[in-house]
Formats: sequence, C-alpha cells, structure tokens
Amino acid sequence: MEDTYKHKGMRKSLLKILKQKGIKDEAVLQAVYKVPRHFFFENAFLEHAYQDKAFPIGEGQTISQPYTVAFQTELLQLKPGEKVLEIGTGSGYQCCILLEMGARVTTIEFNQNLHNKVKVMLPKMGYNPNFILGDGSKGYTANAPYHKIIVTAAAPFVPGVLIKQLVPGGNLVIPVGDQKLQKMLRIIKTENKTLIKEEFDNFSFVPLLGEHGWKDNE
Repeated sequence: MEDTYKHKGMRKSLLKILKQKGIKDEAVLQAVYKVPRHFFFENAFLEHAYQDKAFPIGEGQTISQPYTVAFQTELLQLKPGEKVLEIGTGSGYQCCILLEMGARVTTIEFNQNLHNKVKVMLPKMGYNPNFILGDGSKGYTANAPYHKIIVTAAAPFVPGVLIKQLVPGGNLVIPVGDQKLQKMLRIIKTENKTLIKEEFDNFSFVPLLGEHGWKDNE
C-alpha cells in the first residue's frame, strides 16, 4: 500500500469539491485529506478512488460517497476523545475518518465477510477501532454509553435502543426512510434527556439489517 504525492494531490482536489458542496468543518476536511481512500480500491479501479461518488465493494455494499461521509461526520460535531459507535463498518473508510478526528470508535458490522476483511485491513493502515460482528440495529450495550452514534445504513425508523445508549448531550446521526431514499436525521439528547430532532438532506444508503432494521427478505 503506497500513498504518493499524486494521491495526496487527488485528495486536495477532492477537498475543493467537498468545500464547494458546503462542508465547512476543517477537522473533517483534514481527516478526509489524511485517509488514503485508494487503499480501499482494487488497482483496476484506482481512478475512481478520489471521485465524489460511491463505489461497490462486494457483498451488496458500497464505499460511501466522500461527500456523504463528510456530511454525516460534520453533523456529529465530534470532539477528540469522544466515544463513538459506528453502525455499519462496511469498507472501513468512515471509521478511519472518525479515528483521524481523535474519536474512540466501536464499529459494528452485520456481514461477516466484510467484518473479517476490515478487521485485517484497518490495522495494517494504522487504525485500530474496537471491531464487533453483530446486529448494529440494536447498538452495542457492552461499551455504552456513547457521546455520538453514526448509522451508515438506511433505517426504517429511529431505534429507541440507540437513543438509550447515548450520553445526555450526545447525538445520533441516522438516515431514515424507505430502501430507495432516506432523510438524514440528527437526534440530540439534551442534558435533561429530552430529544431534539433535526432533518437534513436526502440520501440513498444500503439497508440497515437486523432486529430494528430491514429483514433480509424485505
């Protein structure tokens, strides 16, 4: 795995695109610059690595569009040292962005093949989250509570169990809708445990599978 000046130049060009699309958080932009996204691509597809688009990674999953990753990460309002639960490890790219920003990340993946692949790959890149194989729609109570929870798959509703695993003052970023189009939501759990729901742009994610997500046959 090699990260050349050419790759870094391509990432700088990607940052310009993200800024034009409205990403303002410098910490998010710097994390995008630091993570070599081309490591997640086979050699034959390297020219796609720094285009602002999603790309298939097998198992019916995709590596998310950089703008989508940056948008969700910006909504988290992440501070270094915070505990984050990522639901849907996928390629591992989003996880690397969170780690670059100083988060302590637990990442949970439903698909065993993806989990196995990422568990080997990310440490080789120098990233060491807490990897969990399981049903992310239920969260992960063993490490709860979390300052922030990010869901990188389409949920049919906001699982209450995830809200319970947030600290007061924490927030949950989750795409909610049908399997074709979802509205990005941020749920803020205030210090007195009341909830504030904010709605943002529409996106399209792969389905969140599990007890509080979509069933395999839906």
